[in-house]
Amino acid sequence: MEASAVDEADAIEVTGLAKRYGAVVALDGINLAVRSGEVFGLLGHNGAGKTTTIRILTGRTRPTAGTARVHGLDAVADREAVRRLVNLVFEDQNLYERLTGRENLRVFCRLYGVPLDRADALLESVDLAEAGRRKVKTYSTGMRQRLLIARSLVNQPRVLFLDEPTRGLDPVSTRTLHDLLRGLAADGTTIFLTTHDMLEADVLCDRVAFLSEGRVVALDVPRELKLRFGERRARVLLSSRVEHVIALDDADDAARLEAWMGSGQVLAVHSLEGTLADAFVAFAGRPLDHPGSGSDGDGA
Repeated sequence: MEASAVDEADAIEVTGLAKRYGAVVALDGINLAVRSGEVFGLLGHNGAGKTTTIRILTGRTRPTAGTARVHGLDAVADREAVRRLVNLVFEDQNLYERLTGRENLRVFCRLYGVPLDRADALLESVDLAEAGRRKVKTYSTGMRQRLLIARSLVNQPRVLFLDEPTRGLDPVSTRTLHDLLRGLAADGTTIFLTTHDMLEADVLCDRVAFLSEGRVVALDVPRELKLRFGERRARVLLSSRVEHVIALDDADDAARLEAWMGSGQVLAVHSLEGTLADAFVAFAGRPLDHPGSGSDGDGA
């Protein structure tokens, strides 16, 4: 395939993708497209098919039916070419703990055949320049996750896959990692992640897909999914410090709000739109499994 055709394609195109493991249906004909430079979230119960999707897109598993393309390249027929365009970070933090952060990265620089000084640039990009001299066994969970991100960037991937990227991280480390991923996307790297954290998906992802029993049951920007299943209500805080919840479509409540506004009693009004979790339940029938409830049937 010509390079220009690869450059012009969406980052990911999946059509009728299916995967069976004997009698078990992991994927049941899913369709989706991910734009270049997008942060895309795949959300689903344990065993819904999330990891199988990533394994197919990264050339690690062959589909039973359908097609998966990465920047125009077929994930099966062009598997080796696809692998050069992607990288991934799974939940397990598989680092060489007795080596320093810099030494960990230099191992992968050698594997990918890139200059060793790229390790220093990557450590700088994830704010580990000083810590790079220390052994990884001294790193916090958040530092290890940032080092994994740096390692995944050694080959300058055009698509980066992440499985539960912030599980176990404290709020500060989570915010730091989110900023890092947004920066990568702004520079043109496509981010494809799975997460059980609905708030994370809401604040980080440009679009999300809900995967249930091997099928994509919804795909849209988080705000549209929330609006579709939220109630048109608002919480009104009055100067008396009393809060009232009103229905925006109720004439009596609208009149109450107008009266409060007219008398200068209103301190704040907050909309009570639905959450991404509400939308997921509406489409998938039940909430997401708790992150610690066990591994996915598909290996996630």
